[in-house]
Amino acid sequence: MTRGKGERVTSTSANPAGAEPATPSPSLLRRATAAAAMGNATEWFDYGVYSYLATQIGRNFFPGPHATLGSLLVFAVSFVLRPLGGIVWGPLGDRVGRQSVLVATILLMSLSTVLIGVIPTYGSVGVWAPVLLILLRVVQGFSTGGEYGGAATFLAEYAPDRRRGFWGSFLEFGTLTGFTGALALTALINLVFGSAALDHWAWRIPFLAAGPLGAIGLYLRMRLEDTPCFRDLKSRGERETEATGALRTLLRDYRRPMLQLFGLVVVLNVADYTLLTYLPTYLQDTIGLSTGDSNLVLASGQLGMMAVIPFAGMLSDRVGRKPCWWFSIGALFVLSVPMFWLMSQGLALAIVGFVVLGMVFVLQLGTISATFPAMFPAHVRYAGMAISYNIATAAFGGTAPAINNALVGATHDKLMPGYYLMAACVIGACGLWGVVETRGCSLRGRRLPRAESQSTGVTRPPAPPVAARRPAVRSR
Repeated sequence: MTRGKGERVTSTSANPAGAEPATPSPSLLRRATAAAAMGNATEWFDYGVYSYLATQIGRNFFPGPHATLGSLLVFAVSFVLRPLGGIVWGPLGDRVGRQSVLVATILLMSLSTVLIGVIPTYGSVGVWAPVLLILLRVVQGFSTGGEYGGAATFLAEYAPDRRRGFWGSFLEFGTLTGFTGALALTALINLVFGSAALDHWAWRIPFLAAGPLGAIGLYLRMRLEDTPCFRDLKSRGERETEATGALRTLLRDYRRPMLQLFGLVVVLNVADYTLLTYLPTYLQDTIGLSTGDSNLVLASGQLGMMAVIPFAGMLSDRVGRKPCWWFSIGALFVLSVPMFWLMSQGLALAIVGFVVLGMVFVLQLGTISATFPAMFPAHVRYAGMAISYNIATAAFGGTAPAINNALVGATHDKLMPGYYLMAACVIGACGLWGVVETRGCSLRGRRLPRAESQSTGVTRPPAPPVAARRPAVRSR
């Protein structure tokens, strides 16, 4: 089957049992990476825009003394719905395919974000305005529950076994691009139109910008076939065929990796939402920086993380996923409190503190797509990833800004976010302890990647019979 000039994709249905599918060409691999990363960028663009415009949204939809609180509570609604989305989308992705579900999730996610930019405010329709806002956030949360786990699975299953860390790192490059793009766009709108216009109508512009982003991601995803791993399962008749089959299999046979993934996601998301979502509030309300200085701190750290995240993925391909995670968790445990103290000493040191924590954290962030999907076999991978990830995210990710804010308010200790991050590191270390290294392992089939481990710690798919071998295009 031909997919573009000079690019050939061999369907796994033509492969004999046990044969390795042809390696995706560099062009196809780049398109698959872009398709996965664009959806992730759209997701986090929305979260970034909403968090940066929470005050303006509160004034337009929840007039009164608790406007911002109402806005933040609606922000949290999407996290409540994410586990439900994972439970629905995950098993569906293992049954009908990764690509089909990812087309649906990016369509729902981008459409609901655009609609937030056009719905009437409280001044126009009264109580129906917050009702509409809540409904759209429900749709966003439900679709996001299938987006991240699916995108990570999709990219991991397309990537070559020995370079999965490098290619997978671009999924989180999309995360940082979404956050940074949201920050840059809201700052630009405020600069061009002024704060009065931003409060009145210009807050809508960033939400409308999600439309083109989602359209590009949808186009890229619709042009791709499903992953080689899923097509291989389908050709062998080994994919899940019952609506709840993957869920039952996970709960019966894979409780341990689900709990391990839960622990890793706790430290990942406490760090993520503390450093990328809560920090603007912390720097302005607790440290006393201006909005412009706070944006400068965030932009400096996020751009630095974007620059090094592919190298973090490459490092995990060389030394393994677990060494990267152990170093990141240990360094965050040691450095969190000192770096939060440094951030309280002024603008220049705030930049240094945030950049240091970001560089340490990127060793987790850049290896997610290589680490998490490999904890499950192919026939329940989407469900295992989506369910465990989203339950932990709802419990510890979405709540991290509120918990940090409450701890600082109750203790009047500016270092409490550092202590909270240290506690999360302990939970993450417990989850990481029993995880098996999967660097270089094949993700094909119904067995855990570790089931094929060799003494070297690096695995390959079983070699096909000589007569069944096909020439493969090497990934550069």
